[in-house]
Amino acid sequence: MTKIVIVGYDQMFANLITGCILAGYEPVGVFRHDKVKYPPFLLKIKDVILPSKDKAFIDGYNLHEIDARSVNSEQFRRELVKLNADLVFIGSWSEKFSEETINVPKIATINCHPSLLPKYRGPNPYAQVILHGETKTGITFHLADKNYDSGAILLQKEVEIKPDDTGGSLKARCVKVAETEIGNLLHQIESEIILPVNQKEENATYYPQFTEKDVLIDFEKTSAEIDRRIRAFLPWSKCYLPHKNEFLTFKHHEVLEDYGESAAKLIAKDKNSITITAGDKKLIRFSGIKVYKKSFLFTKLYTKFALKIGDIMK
Repeated sequence: MTKIVIVGYDQMFANLITGCILAGYEPVGVFRHDKVKYPPFLLKIKDVILPSKDKAFIDGYNLHEIDARSVNSEQFRRELVKLNADLVFIGSWSEKFSEETINVPKIATINCHPSLLPKYRGPNPYAQVILHGETKTGITFHLADKNYDSGAILLQKEVEIKPDDTGGSLKARCVKVAETEIGNLLHQIESEIILPVNQKEENATYYPQFTEKDVLIDFEKTSAEIDRRIRAFLPWSKCYLPHKNEFLTFKHHEVLEDYGESAAKLIAKDKNSITITAGDKKLIRFSGIKVYKKSFLFTKLYTKFALKIGDIMK
């Protein structure tokens, strides 16, 4: 039986583990990101008082947990040798794997990336594909190499992007597909000859980590672009409406059929909502308004006296 180690965190990590077990392959070891994130003494306390979802998941399956401080440490590599690991699967990770670590498993180190590589390399492709108006994405199992997300492809599976998807809802479907496909890949590795397919670099795209500026709404953009931006970051982050020296948060938004005048213009308000013209002249109503890091009383006064019809939101 193929001996598997799974490295990762959050939903992709959990679904890869579940997928292996459902396919009849119980991992011989797992390595969670908490081991890298927290000092050992602090993690011991945290695991008792407030264990992470990853810790609870691992304990629920009674899996062997690798004790190391990094995937690139001698301690981690020695553990892989001790476990006689055939395959290491990566399901979300923050460290760049060294070639020395990649080469330890007897068969391969395989990353599961949530996009149709070579497009959308880099962190959080769930949000990026929505931001860019894609209608499909997917998951890619590929050989790990010294670069990020660039290794030869072993298996891909498409996932539809729905018109109302958020980054979170899309992620939930992608990791569920990964759960099924890791079993299919394992059966193929054991029963077939798999020929890795090199990625076409001319088709590659890479997007870096998001910054604070990415969650600010630019009303020069079209209503569709603004709607995608808001949905792409949910549930990880809110988007913010700029107004003079303040930033407004909101609970809900709605693109209206009506049209306004110039872009970014505040054209209507009441005690709970404001309506602003987008770059394509369509109107967007934002409800549940609150001034960021200010009290509800301050928000009430700000909405009444500082927000004025005709203001440009920037």
